[in-house]
Amino acid sequence: MLKINRHEVALVGITMIWGATFLIIQLAMQHSGPLFFVGLRFLTAGLISAVLFRRALAGMTRQDLRAGLLIGSFLFAGYGLQTYGLQTISSSQSAFITAMYVPAVPLLQWLVWRRPPSFMNLVGVALAFCGLILLAGPTSASLHMSLGEWATLLGALAVAAEIILIGHYAGKVNLRRVTTLQLLVAGILAWLLMPLAGENIPAFSWVWLSAAVGLGAASCLIQLTMNWAQKDVSPTRATLIYASEPIWAGIIGRIAGDRLPGVALFGGALIVLGVISSELKLRRRKKPSR
Repeated sequence: MLKINRHEVALVGITMIWGATFLIIQLAMQHSGPLFFVGLRFLTAGLISAVLFRRALAGMTRQDLRAGLLIGSFLFAGYGLQTYGLQTISSSQSAFITAMYVPAVPLLQWLVWRRPPSFMNLVGVALAFCGLILLAGPTSASLHMSLGEWATLLGALAVAAEIILIGHYAGKVNLRRVTTLQLLVAGILAWLLMPLAGENIPAFSWVWLSAAVGLGAASCLIQLTMNWAQKDVSPTRATLIYASEPIWAGIIGRIAGDRLPGVALFGGALIVLGVISSELKLRRRKKPSR
């Protein structure tokens, strides 16, 4: 377990980048509205992907189009709600709440496809929910959440739905075409909804421009790295690496001056433990042969 190869080093690297994105978005929200920022971020990522995968795009099928539209819609919902929440909650809180998408996946699969969750899935959900209570209301024993925290939690559920759709279409569509399309759909939806939300184009700022373009490029890098590395890294081991994302976000947030109460930090630790637990599988003992 202590040995680590170059593929795992790459996954650790992109997980650290993920952790840093929460603080970057929070800083950008001081100069931009959430929909404009999300739109610019994903349109940048989509255009970069379109250039990289331009040859593959020529063979777009109806199934590719359907998958890209559906996944892109939930991608927009997940990151749009997360970005909205970062206007009012800390980057550390956002990272821990967003991590709840992992234990939420088996529950959504149960509701949609009647696939019952395993015992460890339920343990993970219970731990993550207890952690959410402590993180959201560290001074009480009930779930008192702000609007920003509720938006982030709904965003985590949207991310879980996105993952389920990706799994549903895996092996049935062209990955490069669908990745490009879903990024473009997420960006276009964000900008189309700006008038309905009453959001205007912000005054020019190098902060939101560099953050959105930088995160757009990072999204492409992360996706390509995951596709490359997970050919040689097991899903369980990869998930354990990804589970450190809120920890990196918490470290970076603390360096930037974010100070969560001790009880809230314990709640965050329970969420991470729930994420890890939900991906573990109990081994059944083999019956001794007679």
